[in-house]
Amino acid sequence: MTAGRARRGGLVTFGESMGRVSADQIGLLDLCRSFTLSVGGAESNVAIAAARLGADATWAGRLGDDSVGDTIERRLRTEGVRSRITRDSGFTGLMVCTRRTNAGIRVDYHRAGSAGSRLTWDDIGDDLIREASVLHVTGITPALGDSARDTTLRAVRAARAAGVTVSVDVNYRSKLWAPHRAAPVLRELVAAADLVFAGPEEAGLVLGAQDDDPAHACDPLGRARALTALGPRDAVVKDGPRGCAAVLGGREYVRAAVPVRTVDPVGAGDAFVAGYLAELLAGGDAGTRLTTATRAGAYAVTVPGDCEGLPFRHELDSFAAAEDVAR
Repeated sequence: MTAGRARRGGLVTFGESMGRVSADQIGLLDLCRSFTLSVGGAESNVAIAAARLGADATWAGRLGDDSVGDTIERRLRTEGVRSRITRDSGFTGLMVCTRRTNAGIRVDYHRAGSAGSRLTWDDIGDDLIREASVLHVTGITPALGDSARDTTLRAVRAARAAGVTVSVDVNYRSKLWAPHRAAPVLRELVAAADLVFAGPEEAGLVLGAQDDDPAHACDPLGRARALTALGPRDAVVKDGPRGCAAVLGGREYVRAAVPVRTVDPVGAGDAFVAGYLAELLAGGDAGTRLTTATRAGAYAVTVPGDCEGLPFRHELDSFAAAEDVAR
């Protein structure tokens, strides 16, 4: 991405944003007596996180004509994210988060037939794509239905035709589609991307039979190399508490994770992606992009919620300073 392009429309992303209902107590759902309503959704998380780090961000999508849709629209506006929202007669999707024990979070989705799943090309449009510096899409949106899948693929093709940098986060969701259905669509998206993010298993799903080296299963850097062979110039493999590995412009990078105590892991990958993209838009070099991404992801797991606790730039700088002192 050239410096000139970075001065255009910033980050554009689209997908399904949902209400997040989180039980406030640990235990069985039917015994919980209080809940917190917040906002979730990979693409809106990325837009909000990038905006908090100083990037120009736009989110597009469909919301139901209901109170949850109102909540999401207000959240985006409050965060300084520009939005192109189509109100739909369907409902706004929900994710319900519970903790049976303190060992982890269970997430149940209520999104089949939702407003967001009925995304169409008219909700995005050529003008929004052409004005972007970076178009970011995820593998979640094409899993929502035929219209959403076709819209995602068309947006990527339009971005490439306009010379817009295409970023893809594989973000495979087994609750939405089976591997044999997902793999060819995800492979098509990755092959058309300039930049791809994936977990090690997600990379394996995309690579399929082309990844014939068994060492890659435990070698994130090997998987990043294999992903670039499909077409992207840059590939980043996110490996959670083990850090990340990347091939960027032909050079290889490895970053250790920042050691933190995890409060809520949901949204950490989105924060990582947003940190990387915010620095890309700001003209940061590869090392700066990966460092900010790693720190943003670490910060995200120390606070509850998908997007509410994500760091502003000054908070991330303070977090980094505390990390340096701890070392």
